[in-house]
Amino acid sequence: MNRFFSFLAGAVLGGLVGATFAILFAPSSGEALRNQLRERALTLQEEVKRAAAERRAELEQRLEALKSPHQSG
Repeated sequence: MNRFFSFLAGAVLGGLVGATFAILFAPSSGEALRNQLRERALTLQEEVKRAAAERRAELEQRLEALKSPHQSG
C-alpha cells in the first residue's frame, strides 16, 4: 500500500513540475498552452486511475488468496 501512495505522490508531483516548466518555457500562445496543460492533466488523471485500478485488482486477489485457506478448513 505504501508503494502505491509513493507512486501516486510521485505522479502528481511530476505532473505539477512538468506543468510548471511548460508554463515557464512554452513558446505557445496562452490559449494553446492552456489546451496543452488540460490535455496533460487529463492524461495524468487517466494514468493515475489506471494505476489505482491495477493496484486494487492486485489487493483484491491477495485478499481472496488469504480468505481461501480459511474457508476450506
